This record gives sequence, C-alpha cells and structure tokens, in this order.
Amino acid sequence: MFSKLLNKKFNGTFYYWELNKTCIDIWKNRVLLVIADYSASPGPRYCYQGDDSGEDFYHKILNRKFKDAFEQKVDLEVNLDGPDGYASSFLDEAFGNLVFDFGLTNVQGCVKIISQEEPEWIEMIEDETYKQWEQRRKENKAPRKTENHNEWYRFVNNSIEKKQWISKD
Repeated sequence: MFSKLLNKKFNGTFYYWELNKTCIDIWKNRVLLVIADYSASPGPRYCYQGDDSGEDFYHKILNRKFKDAFEQKVDLEVNLDGPDGYASSFLDEAFGNLVFDFGLTNVQGCVKIISQEEPEWIEMIEDETYKQWEQRRKENKAPRKTENHNEWYRFVNNSIEKKQWISKD
C-alpha cells in the first residue's frame, strides 16, 4: 500500500513516514498535521500580504495532506497548537479553500481539528468558515489566488483530480 516506508517511534507510538512526509499513525488510523511545523508565526490571508499566509499553507501543505487522508480513508488530524498565534484570516483561507475544493461533507467527515491552547479557533472554523465556504462553493464563487500555485487537488464528479484550477488575479 505504501512505498518505501520508514518505521518511527515517537512518544511511545509507532508511525509510518512516507517519502512525501505524510505521517500516518498506524494505531489510530490518521494523518497528522501540525501547523507549527509549517510556521511558528502563521501570517495573513493572502500570499501578497506577507509570508506564511493561509493561501500558501493551503497550497503547499493542507491540500495534499487532506487528499492523502481522504484516499486512505483515515482522519486528517490538524493540530493548531504551537504557533505564536493566528490571524482569523489565515485559518479562514486555509480551511475555506479545503471546503471549496473538496466539499463540506468530505471535509467534515475527514478533518479533526485539535487545540488545547486556543479551542475557540476550532469553533470558528467549524461553525463559520465551513458554512460560509460551502455556500461559496455552491454558488461557484472561486477563491482569490494572489500567486500562481502548482497544480492542486480537487474533488470533482466523485473523484480527485489535480490541475491548476484558478490562476493568479
């Protein structure tokens, strides 16, 4: 099933690391994503506004991690703890794009967000971001792209496709 896996032990739990650095907890059937591994100081909504933006995080990390978890039929556990803090726009852009590309039902069925430090972000994402972006998806109001990104994944006609769906404004 996996190609060239390395077995790692961390805090008493065994994990498999694929070559693309997706961490799969084989005992709990999940893909782990720690935002602090992306940035200690997540930035603004869009790439043009500054470094480590929600737009950048989505295209470089979250889109592929979700695709991996979705295809493997495991949870994507996103840990918000660790960074200095968040702008709500960073989280809205990252998780909103996820809903736009994969649909609310798929995201809610696969993504588990955790935070001991700031649990209010979970509520904002699940109660506001998800619903607003699902409405955008239904109305086909495409997200803004402030940089041309490499191809990314999207759930279309019951399958996952990869291409550059939207170009820079």
